[in-house]
Amino acid sequence: MNSRLATLATVFVTSVLFSPVALAGEEAAAAGGNGMLGVGAGLAIGLSALGAGIGQGGQGGSAMEGIARNPQAAGKIQTNMIIALAFTEALALYGFAVGFLLISKI
Repeated sequence: MNSRLATLATVFVTSVLFSPVALAGEEAAAAGGNGMLGVGAGLAIGLSALGAGIGQGGQGGSAMEGIARNPQAAGKIQTNMIIALAFTEALALYGFAVGFLLISKI
């Protein structure tokens, strides 16, 4: 489980670190070059989708394992899993929003 968390944290930090790099290309975009904005948008969208997929897969697998071990708790586990999936999806949507904002600057 720790490797999944480390992977998710790495993906999130990488996407946060590449956004300023892409925004630094804003001066270059004014001069006619906007390649870094495209790279930043692609990384923001791709890494946010990757991170959300890894996170949601781990959450779903853990929930199914918990239900298999204790079928009486299926309702509580499912409710908590859906709430956790909503938070994970919100992080992916933030990445998509950053990507689309970068694309609109091209």
